Amino acid sequence: MKRSVAAVAVALTVGLIGCDERSEAAPETSLPPPADAPTETVAVAAAPMAEAAAPPADAAAIDGAPAFAALYPGAQADGPATVASGPTGPGGLITFTTDAAPDAVVAFYRQRAEAAGLAPVMAMNQGQARAYGAAARKADGATLQVVASPGEDGLTSVQLTWSAGA
Repeated sequence: MKRSVAAVAVALTVGLIGCDERSEAAPETSLPPPADAPTETVAVAAAPMAEAAAPPADAAAIDGAPAFAALYPGAQADGPATVASGPTGPGGLITFTTDAAPDAVVAFYRQRAEAAGLAPVMAMNQGQARAYGAAARKADGATLQVVASPGEDGLTSVQLTWSAGA
């Protein structure tokens, strides 16, 4: 289970790198379709994340982490947070378990990220697993990613990564 959570976290990180405002794609040019080509309209709707109960507010601070990356209330950390500093500022990773549902965990971090001025850049629902990513609008700004999935013994396994920004 931890391998799948780690794989999803790596995929999220790679996805967020692609959202970097500094990378600009070449403008696309397209030719109009031939006059005799059939036309087709496809409606695409984003699937909203399931609504969860109001998230708890009494989160525990994580040493070296910004306030939006606090430990979920009542969570049991698997170990201390791994923290480091790089060109985009200090950041870290922590894994933990909680008896809260994945939707509630993601709603908690979404609320904290948005309150800190971060904008959503990614959301994923795959089976019962949930993931969410947010980033500041400036190039070297803060980021947050959370992946929550059902684990053993009815607990939710969570991986939280963050960067405080430069």
